[in-house]
Amino acid sequence: MTPGQSCTKLIQQFEGCAKKRPDGSFEAYPDPGTGGDPWTIGWGSTGPDIRKGLVWTQAQCDARFAEHVAEFGQGVAAAIGDAPTTQHQFDAMVSFAYNVGFANLRSSTLLKKHKAGDYAGAAAEFAKWNKAAGKVLPGLVKRRAAEAALYAS
Repeated sequence: MTPGQSCTKLIQQFEGCAKKRPDGSFEAYPDPGTGGDPWTIGWGSTGPDIRKGLVWTQAQCDARFAEHVAEFGQGVAAAIGDAPTTQHQFDAMVSFAYNVGFANLRSSTLLKKHKAGDYAGAAAEFAKWNKAAGKVLPGLVKRRAAEAALYAS
């Protein structure tokens, strides 16, 4: 499977293409939950090359986003294996992994329940991932509700 339009729209809705400068470029910013690492730019892009002071164009933000969504799609497909999965379930899990990382998806009860065919139980697991640096963040509460709704649709 590959991420669909529902996936990219959901990620873009919650990530935003953030920290736009007056000249139209975008600058890296610290993680809102930690106030530091991981540094982020554009559509929620992180990685060892993202650091304080980095500036990208809109085209660079969009290209990195497309690359990352494809990578996360491949990772989620590998994690779910041959478990029956709808496009919406897949898209919701890609959005989730894009935000929390592959390691967290792979070790999650959400994935375990999905692979066991407990789709209602898997949908309920999204809500548990609403914290950053130990604090409940309203944006994560909304994102997880949107991911669970997409998963269940």
